[in-house]
Amino acid sequence: MKSLKKLAVGILAGLSLNQAMACASCGCSLSTDWQGQGMTTSQGLHLDLRYDLVNQNQMLSGTGTTATSSATEQELYTRNHYTTVGIDYNWSETWGIQLQLPVIDREHATNGEDGSTWSASHTQSLGDIKVVMRYAGLKDDSVGLQFGLKLPTGSFTQKFAEGDAAGTQLDRGLQPGSGTADAILGVYKSGSLSQNWDYFSQAMVQLPLNSRDDYKPGNALNLNLGFRYMGLESVMPQVQLNARVSAKDSGSQATPDDSGGQTLYLSPGLSVPVSDKLKLYGFVQLPVYQNLNGYQLAPKYTASVGMQLAF
Repeated sequence: MKSLKKLAVGILAGLSLNQAMACASCGCSLSTDWQGQGMTTSQGLHLDLRYDLVNQNQMLSGTGTTATSSATEQELYTRNHYTTVGIDYNWSETWGIQLQLPVIDREHATNGEDGSTWSASHTQSLGDIKVVMRYAGLKDDSVGLQFGLKLPTGSFTQKFAEGDAAGTQLDRGLQPGSGTADAILGVYKSGSLSQNWDYFSQAMVQLPLNSRDDYKPGNALNLNLGFRYMGLESVMPQVQLNARVSAKDSGSQATPDDSGGQTLYLSPGLSVPVSDKLKLYGFVQLPVYQNLNGYQLAPKYTASVGMQLAF
């Protein structure tokens, strides 16, 4: 594990992006889509329903935990419940499109600068919708491309509901939506290692195309590497490495000093084929490496469960 961490740190440190992660975001890049990074390459309509629990309940600064500082505003916790509906349609073996509709339920609490004030919020809203095209016709279908947009459908005007800041607007990093349209570009490769072992690798960037009300999220890069074992009839074990690097947010409504970092997760999971049409899955993400600027909340783990249905 130590050598794995050193390798991951070296890879992340060598990236040319300004290294940061948006405040109050999980930075999660877990992929529950295997073949072609879409639900399937078989033609027709497919549905994915996924729930993610991200409980950000530990304060990090740099690579370690830290006590609450009275010199700056400190977030106490952010509990995120993400429910995402994915609709995937392939009209040929090489071309497909996926629509992702996230619903976000987020509870948050924070102290003021001197620790004498307290404020809380509970937002429930549609997030930013993603529309991603997929081309799987490169190199015998083992290499493919992704390209699309994140649309500004999520609210970015939610307010604190309780405490001293009640009625004032939440930080932009805590809003369900960024308010911006983002370009999505990716490349992936999948294949077989042996009779029972498959793998996939993926690199995807998300690039905001505009700012909105003095806020622009940073560019983000996700790197995924996954392996699955297919030698069992009733269950398919999987494991992934999920890395994320993103540039600092910018604009007068951003908090760049407390938004930044690099993360690497180890994500073991299982996929259970209930029938030819229905598959269930579950994953746990465990942080292997985290390096965050300023003071930021981070989860000790994240949990994801879901189902995929073919029509």
